[in-house]
Amino acid sequence: AAKNLPKWGKKQPRALWRVIVAVRWRIFIIWAISSWFRRGPAPQEQSSAGGTPRAPSRNLFPKDTLMDLYVYISEHEHFTDFNVSSALFWQKRDLVYGDWTSGENADGCYEHYGEVDISQSVQQNGSIYIHVYFTKSGFHPDPRQKNLYRRLATVHTSRMINKYKRRRFQKTKNLLTGETEADPEMIKRAEDYGPVEVISHWHPNLTINMVDDHTPWVKGSVPPPLDQYVKFDAISGDYYPILYFNDYWNLQKDYFPINETLQRLPFRLSFCPLSLWRWQLYAAQSTKSPWNFLGEDLYEQSDEEQDSVKVALLETNPYLLALTIIVSIVHSIFEFLAFKNDIQFWNSRQSLEGLSVRSVFFGVFQSLVVLLYILDNETNFVVQVSVFIGLLIDLWKITKVMDVRLDRENKVAGVFPRVTFKDKSTYIESSTKVYDDMAFRYLSWILFPLLGCYAVYSLLYLEHKGWYSWVLSMLYGFLLTFGFITMTPQLFINYKLKSVAHLPWRMLTYKALNTFIDDLFAFVIKMPMMYRIGCLRDG
Repeated sequence: AAKNLPKWGKKQPRALWRVIVAVRWRIFIIWAISSWFRRGPAPQEQSSAGGTPRAPSRNLFPKDTLMDLYVYISEHEHFTDFNVSSALFWQKRDLVYGDWTSGENADGCYEHYGEVDISQSVQQNGSIYIHVYFTKSGFHPDPRQKNLYRRLATVHTSRMINKYKRRRFQKTKNLLTGETEADPEMIKRAEDYGPVEVISHWHPNLTINMVDDHTPWVKGSVPPPLDQYVKFDAISGDYYPILYFNDYWNLQKDYFPINETLQRLPFRLSFCPLSLWRWQLYAAQSTKSPWNFLGEDLYEQSDEEQDSVKVALLETNPYLLALTIIVSIVHSIFEFLAFKNDIQFWNSRQSLEGLSVRSVFFGVFQSLVVLLYILDNETNFVVQVSVFIGLLIDLWKITKVMDVRLDRENKVAGVFPRVTFKDKSTYIESSTKVYDDMAFRYLSWILFPLLGCYAVYSLLYLEHKGWYSWVLSMLYGFLLTFGFITMTPQLFINYKLKSVAHLPWRMLTYKALNTFIDDLFAFVIKMPMMYRIGCLRDG
């Protein structure tokens, strides 16, 4: 519906795995919600008074009930200004509950477009609310009109329709010149409001759905998350029609900030009936992550990630989308099998002949740099945990390729026992150690000059928060660009020994299959060019 309206914000790049992980997560939620409805009827809850089963309830609005719609816009969360004509945004009479044949497009849907006048308070990060009332025809939503108001003939819901977003500002500069290319206005706002600024945003589209549902729900037995939408009358025990604010297809990139330059906000409001099954899907999409604790959502998605999933569902060919989901599941299976076989290989390995021990240490260095880099750049907590676990596994591999002991006699600073590393006999006695040292010596002739050149380039042309951030970003960028060169020591050892029998072939096979899948997606999925080159480089 927003295609004829101006677009605000820049289009952000969409990474492959962000789309795949988000789609898989939504499939899981939808499956979990659907499983509740595949069960048998919920047991009737015992009443607290007499112990008799609680009777199923009914919808207070029978099918084909004539209704009137009232939509008010207000800056107050609790609405009472029924007599203020400017607060009434839309009024529609004689709607039919559950009617899918009427409407402006013969689908039961109606639209209203207008502009919302905003005050100085809203311009300065204030809130604005929508209050929706459905009444049976002939009644009014104002409780003060005693002759026209009926509690059981009125269903009401409200919501804040502006959205607060955090805008982060990282103060970076060229460490040599002290200059920055950041917008001076952004620098000033960062000085006034701090590195994190909360800004009110607006989207010009919203849909009101009334669920066409007459299920005999039992109070206390409605499965989550549907229980938060089904509202029961305390006296009669029956439930009101389910009203749902549907903004799922509102792309995050189409939100624009509310500021002092705006006097009116464009607003297109739609009303559509919605089936119970489709409502379950939307309710599942809006469900928060079950790992939401400590005040943050561990799986909180960025705006780009949310948009990438929606655009993939809207624009991708259905057959290609189905293929993407199937292949992503296969990719996850291969990834798990590669991880399992890698651990089994190193855990059962008795001889280190033909294996590069130095590459294991270099892997620990790589994992450590990645972990410090994502900690310095405020990455999602789940990503931090996954990288930390990977670092622990790399550290565990060191105990398998070397004899690690604690020297309690020669302590560090007289307090901590000294950790000693000694090459295993199977590594020393074979010619593997000689070839490993030779390979890394040759490799250093290439890596160190490249590292020096990249460090100078990063220092001269890129901006950083400080020297610590420069070191981490320089090392991370170097490893991302030239990390594939570290495979050459193992290739050199294989060439000298004229054998590859010592390699973990099962793990390598699964990784090779996953690399092939990544290369396939690099051609069929829209993504940044550098990301596509990175996928092909890994292949």
